[in-house]
Amino acid sequence: MNVFAVEGLPEIRPGDDIATLVEQQVDLRPDDIVCSASTIVSKAEGRQADLSEFPAGEQARRIARRIGDLAGEQKDPRFAQAVIEESEELLLEHPIMLAVTKFGHITVNAGIDRSNIADADLLLLPEDPSASAERLHEELGVPVVVTDTSGRPFRYGQRGVALGWAGMPAARDWRGERDREGREMSATVQAVVDELAAAANLVTGEGAGGTPVAVIRDWDFGDFDGSDNLFRDEDDDLIRPAIREWSYAGD
Repeated sequence: MNVFAVEGLPEIRPGDDIATLVEQQVDLRPDDIVCSASTIVSKAEGRQADLSEFPAGEQARRIARRIGDLAGEQKDPRFAQAVIEESEELLLEHPIMLAVTKFGHITVNAGIDRSNIADADLLLLPEDPSASAERLHEELGVPVVVTDTSGRPFRYGQRGVALGWAGMPAARDWRGERDREGREMSATVQAVVDELAAAANLVTGEGAGGTPVAVIRDWDFGDFDGSDNLFRDEDDDLIRPAIREWSYAGD
């Protein structure tokens, strides 16, 4: 497959039509996949915010004090309040704020960004990334994946992940297929939207490059059953209950 960044996009402002801006820079083919960083989706949807919009409650002040003590520096409790308000649940309050977002993604600080924002303190994730992807899919006529970068348990570094998608399944199901020895596969479901998001992130980059959209060309989903199950249901999650019962060694 071929993966390339879309060059020439302007700084995105509230109300901008991302689909039109992309189409002005690249001639899309029917089997292309467009991967858009959630940052520009959030900007177009007006998801910028100032810290003053989040007056801190007692929980936020307690969290900021605790994380600040651990880090050896003062933390703004208004940021903690923003994370609380953007979360369905906080799985951890310290040494990091590990949040379950309202659309099911689990990430540090509810995915709130503080970089590459010209006119505000904070950039919140899209309220419903799959709905955002669906709107772009309808306008562009090709599958769309809304991406973000996220850390990984047990590994250093971040990689691209899918927050929302439209026009294609989230995963392809290998169960029932045969391996090279003829054994039937019984467990493998491949999260292709995450893999495509990671591939896109290799070319869009993380810093000041100004290329938040990538096109994936000549990749084929193949003759597989598809699934939209990406965020694990709580009743099928072994990790979430363990995290709730965990105590930080510094306590």
